[in-house]
Amino acid sequence: MTWTEITENWHTALARLESRFPLLDRDALSMPPESMTGLSDHLADTHDLTTLEATEELADWLFVESLVRQAGDLRLH
Repeated sequence: MTWTEITENWHTALARLESRFPLLDRDALSMPPESMTGLSDHLADTHDLTTLEATEELADWLFVESLVRQAGDLRLH
């Protein structure tokens, strides 16, 4: 899943992000951040993580989301 795909479907992505990162600030994220770095910084701040930890957690989340999407695509064929 790319950053563009996330920002184009921000409200859906935000809901899924919130299920993984329950302390994120929805008000601060009413619009997508400029970059994944900005999102990582927000997650670090709200979840008592280092920037590196937040970046890794976000990468893991993106990987799982990609797998879910691929599984959905396979069911369509």
